[in-house]
This record gives sequence, structure tokens and C-alpha cells, in this order.
Amino acid sequence: MPTSFLEIVQLPTGEFALRRSDDENTPLVRIRFSQEAKDMLQDNDLAVAKAMITAGIEAAGTANGDIGEVDLEEEDADTMPPAYNQTVH
Repeated sequence: MPTSFLEIVQLPTGEFALRRSDDENTPLVRIRFSQEAKDMLQDNDLAVAKAMITAGIEAAGTANGDIGEVDLEEEDADTMPPAYNQTVH
């Protein structure tokens, strides 16, 4: 079975999403913070979203007896037009 690369991106809506790097249309997970949560996080929303996604992957791996190696791929956001999704990790 080939290794699937996953990436965390920030969608144009401001949501964070986990998706396969070869599928830009179907996020596996989406995280949306309310304005109140964003205010409390003080620009740490990416770090919190990443921690939430990582914890979820680890929990799923533990529950399923290990789901395999997870590799969150990082792209250079400067090469993408601003209207498109941006990889943030």
C-alpha cells in the first residue's frame, strides 16, 4: 500500500483542514474556530489546530492498533495564488 501524504491547509474561509496532498477537494477533517476562540488563542490558532489534528491521528492509531506512519507535508505558500488553499504545515 503506497504511503499517503497528509497536509494541513488553511482554506479561504479561514478554516483549517487535513487532507491528502493529492486531493485538494475533499478534506478529511475541518476545524473552524469561533471569533471568541480566535480572540482567546491570540494568533495561535494554527498551533492549536495542528495539535488537535495530531492528537486525533494518534488516538485513531491507538484505537486501531496503528494506522501507519503519518507525514504532514509542507508546501511553499508563496507559490500559490492567494485565492487558493494555503498549506500551513
